[in-house]
Amino acid sequence: MKTVFITGSSGFLGRYVVQAALDQGYRVKAVVRPASDASKLAWFDHPQVELVRLDLRQGKGIAEALAHVDWVIHLAAVKGGDSYDRFAGTVITTENLLRAMVECNLRQMVFVSTFSVYDYRQMRTGRLLDEGAPVEANPQDRDEYAQTKLIQERLVRTFEQEQSAQVAILRPGMIYGREDLWHVLLGEQFGSTWLAIGPGAFMPMIYVENCAEAIVAAVDCNPAMGQTLNLVDDPIPKRSRFFKALIQQTGEKPRIINFPWPLMRFISSLAMFVNNTFCGGNAKMPGILVPAKLEARFKPLRYTNQRAKELLGWAPRYSLEEAIDRSSPFQA
Repeated sequence: MKTVFITGSSGFLGRYVVQAALDQGYRVKAVVRPASDASKLAWFDHPQVELVRLDLRQGKGIAEALAHVDWVIHLAAVKGGDSYDRFAGTVITTENLLRAMVECNLRQMVFVSTFSVYDYRQMRTGRLLDEGAPVEANPQDRDEYAQTKLIQERLVRTFEQEQSAQVAILRPGMIYGREDLWHVLLGEQFGSTWLAIGPGAFMPMIYVENCAEAIVAAVDCNPAMGQTLNLVDDPIPKRSRFFKALIQQTGEKPRIINFPWPLMRFISSLAMFVNNTFCGGNAKMPGILVPAKLEARFKPLRYTNQRAKELLGWAPRYSLEEAIDRSSPFQA
């Protein structure tokens, strides 16, 4: 029985990845922060789970914890907090983990990145965003999550090249589930009102259980090694359909204002012009008025999971409606 070392195990995605690994017959070393309460995790007392309490930011004890491990699934990243929290929780943790892997002569990793690393401004509206799409060339124009994930990817690629490691890089779209159904790709939220920018546009979504199964499928999968794979659901929902499914399944009835993408893009470009002309580019603007951030969330594109399906032998198990139903707070 092979052992998988999973960072970020208690996070939104991580808890499902641990369960998927157990379902596939792996033994799991589940990494959680020292002070976290893991007792409510479904697999807390599973006989094939070893709970590993580590602060990956500190670097101490990582090499020892990697003993007898066959594969690493690296999920750990920080979205919230201040700049230091995000950098330390994403970049420094990755540096420490990779250093420990080299020390232990462990060269097998599945690394989970994000669609946030793509350069949406270089893509024409309506194009297919596949694994060959350009990576962000001007990260200073994006949010700190995109910036730190770009650095994290570069670290993993350097590790792969310098150590001749077996690495699969997976880039999920927006992951949704019970903890995050009303998410930022739906639109801009103002209280109970949503500004749905481009209601007819496709959204690069993936349900958390579908995503977890794809990640575990990449473990020990030779065709996936050295590859970068996009993970999205199939079929891709349009924004209007996702809103409709949410309302039908959850019973919530927010006010939705449909707003055309071309008009929003014009307003954002105008705001940037005014900011640069009269404020020296120093005015703090909402994300939807910053073109690089607006396009990363709402630019109408097309998406595919074909390469992941072919190389991983994986397909999304749950449809949109099934996923939302499973995410209901009334489900066990």
